[in-house]
Amino acid sequence: MLIMIRSIIRPEKADKTLAALMDAGFPAVTKYSVAGRGKQRGIKIGEVTYDEIPKVMLMSVINAADKDFFIDTIMNTARTSPKGAFGDGKIFISDVDESYTISSGTKETAMASEGVPA
Repeated sequence: MLIMIRSIIRPEKADKTLAALMDAGFPAVTKYSVAGRGKQRGIKIGEVTYDEIPKVMLMSVINAADKDFFIDTIMNTARTSPKGAFGDGKIFISDVDESYTISSGTKETAMASEGVPA
């Protein structure tokens, strides 16, 4: 089964996290610059509240069997301290039913990714 993992992390942690994923055997990552807010509801500096904080979203499609290792790699790299802090980010996981390689037109289903013909 294939899953999609979207990780929203601090911009200053992006390069280190991408390198850690590469070293862990996960080179295929899409990186987006995004902005938003989580539980911290933005940052207030003086009288000004900044409610859209710059973040980076990393998106990967991997085999479900690799999920825990993949998530641990991100958590251990993107966290700002051993206990973490508000604003360190969030990870979202979704099932992927099928995918297509544009260059070859090959369709890959969740079953085919596990060696079972589609």
